[in-house]
Amino acid sequence: MAVKIRLRRMGAHKKPFYRIVVADSRSPRDGKFIEEIGYYNPVSNPKEIKIDDEKAVKWLNTGAQPTDTVKSLFKKNGIMEKFDASKKAE
Repeated sequence: MAVKIRLRRMGAHKKPFYRIVVADSRSPRDGKFIEEIGYYNPVSNPKEIKIDDEKAVKWLNTGAQPTDTVKSLFKKNGIMEKFDASKKAE
């Protein structure tokens, strides 16, 4: 089973709000997911991003692949550095 960390679209028409979820790569974008690890609101100013660092690093260590957008959000929040540090510690 290939696991991805990706965005799940929520919100009203033309007012998107995204939840960052861990899901099977075969499930639809807004379908079934395994765990919710944060959210992202691109409409607010400044953009709201909240991610549970521990859960994100745990899933990255397990082998979950983030999408390009989620990877850039992780880099902005410093999660990729924590992931690299945990890889080097092992």
